[in-house]
Amino acid sequence: MLKGLYILSSDSYALIYGEPEQRDIAARVQLLAPPQTPEKAAAQPALLREVEVIFSGWGAPRLDDAFLQTTPNLKLFLYGAGSIRGFTTPAFWNRNIPICSAWAANALPVAEYTLAQILFSLKHGWHFAAEIKRLGAYPHRGVVPGAYQSTVGILSLGMIGRRVVELLKPFDLRVLAYDPFVKPDEAEALGATLVPLDTLFRECDVVSLHTPWLKETEGLITGAHFASMKPGATFINTARGAIVREPEMIDMLGKRPDLFAVLDVTYPEPPLPGSPLYTLPNVILTPHIAGSMNAECRRMGRFMIEELDRFIAAQPLRWRVTETMAKTLA
Repeated sequence: MLKGLYILSSDSYALIYGEPEQRDIAARVQLLAPPQTPEKAAAQPALLREVEVIFSGWGAPRLDDAFLQTTPNLKLFLYGAGSIRGFTTPAFWNRNIPICSAWAANALPVAEYTLAQILFSLKHGWHFAAEIKRLGAYPHRGVVPGAYQSTVGILSLGMIGRRVVELLKPFDLRVLAYDPFVKPDEAEALGATLVPLDTLFRECDVVSLHTPWLKETEGLITGAHFASMKPGATFINTARGAIVREPEMIDMLGKRPDLFAVLDVTYPEPPLPGSPLYTLPNVILTPHIAGSMNAECRRMGRFMIEELDRFIAAQPLRWRVTETMAKTLA
């Protein structure tokens, strides 16, 4: 059996590796010690010298040269969460140790959150809820797009964007997408039609952002995009706040009270005290809840157990992250 350790924060261990996951890992791996924080593990070099597989998650150890020198037998690193950019280093990549991330598992609740927001927004649900609070009475209902032959825009067809398109298939909706790295026939096979970014904002009743935060995508969404949106349209952001030029968005939302923005992410996060995002009536803030929460986190632990089984069976790893991939995973 491989010799293993859990190394992550105590809170993360309790979230990601529930009793069923702990039991299944113990049946597959000789655990050398109880779960360790990075600080506790660093104080036990003899323990680290033996470890062959590390189960981790939020609060992972920094995989730098100092750590790697203490883990000469490390064969596999399983990260039961999303992005690995914060703790991997050139020294780690030079060792060519397989590292797997549960980013795909974390994509599922984000897509589910997005689906809920899209359907609710097509009914102008947030608008009516805000108006009832403001008026103390039911407002005039007016015209709403509804979930029949309306147009939904998906900004980027990565793992989450593709999953959202898949979830939208049972509904009678027109789905447009913007992604400069996807070919038109590939998008059509997914169930979306590629259009330029400006067209996406101009024609859609709801626009949902799923672009990774890269230097090239910072400030991609401008005030002009919001200005071009259809009357009563909604913008949803579950990606990263820095992709949007927030001062321009705030300015336009102040001028266009008919628009709504549902923001699960901001920049900075949370917004600074006194930010208009807290008080604009057409802004809905949620505290970065779209990703895995509570029991949903155990799905990420389960993904890592499945990767462990593939490793033991000498099968290709499904969720191995390369150095190039690591730069794009949010």
